[in-house]
Amino acid sequence: MKKLKMLVLIILIAFTVYYCSTVPITGRSQLNLIPASEMNSMSFQQYSDFLKTNKLSTNKKDNEMVKRVGQRIQKAVETYFAQNNLSKELEGYKWEFNLVESPEVNAWCMPGGKVVVYTGILPITKDETGLAVVMGHEIAHAVAQHGAERMSQGLLQQLGGVALSVALKDKPETTQNLYMTAYGIGTTVGVMLPFSRTHESEADHLGLIFMSMAGYDPTAAVDFWTRMAAQVGTKPPEFLSTHPSDETRIADIKKELPEALKYYKK
Repeated sequence: MKKLKMLVLIILIAFTVYYCSTVPITGRSQLNLIPASEMNSMSFQQYSDFLKTNKLSTNKKDNEMVKRVGQRIQKAVETYFAQNNLSKELEGYKWEFNLVESPEVNAWCMPGGKVVVYTGILPITKDETGLAVVMGHEIAHAVAQHGAERMSQGLLQQLGGVALSVALKDKPETTQNLYMTAYGIGTTVGVMLPFSRTHESEADHLGLIFMSMAGYDPTAAVDFWTRMAAQVGTKPPEFLSTHPSDETRIADIKKELPEALKYYKK
C-alpha cells in the first residue's frame, strides 16, 4: 500500500511538473492542461455569441477611447512578450475591443484578446487613464492564462486531468460547464465569474506594468480603486466580487508602483 501511495504521489508530481507554466512578470507557477488554441477557439465562439445578443454603444467618442486604450495596451503586451522571448504565447490572439451598453460596473477579457467594457464603468474610470487601469487589469487576466488555469484545475478535479480534446468528445456538457465556470459565462452570456484573490492581485500587478508601457501613469490606479471602493454598498459590483479588500489592494498597488514607474514613459 505504501509503495502504491508513493507511486501515485510520484505520478501526480510528474504530471504537475510537466503541465506547469510560469506567469509572466510574477514568475508564479501554474497548472495548465489546455492548449491555447483550444481555449481561444472556445473564447472566440462565446465572444461572438455575446456580441450578437448585447447592444454595442453608439457613442463615437467613448468607442474610440476604448479601442485606443485597448490597442495601446495590446502593443505594450506584445512588446513585453517579445522582449522576454514569449511572443509564441500570444500566437492565435485576435484582439478586439468593444464598448457595450449596460449599467453594470464591469469589464472583462476572454482568452485570445477579446475585450468588453460596459458603459456603466465609465463614470468611475472618469478618463482615458482610469480606463487603462481597468483594461490593463482585465487583459492581464487573459495573458496570464488565469482562465485556463482554473479550467485545468476543474479538469483535474472532475475528469482526472484528461486531455481537453478527450473531454470535449466524451463529456461535452461537463467540459462546457467547466469553461463557463473558468472563463466568462455565468447564467447570462458574457458575465465574467469572479477570479481568486491570487489571480486578482496578479492581474493588478501585471496591469500596472502594461498600462505603464502603454504610456499611462500607473499612479492613477490608486485613485481608480479608491473610487471603486466608494461605490461599494451592501453588495459590491460584479467587478469587485471576491477581489482583495480595498485596503489590501490599494496598499499592494502602492508597493508595486516603483516597479511599474520604471516602465512609464510619458
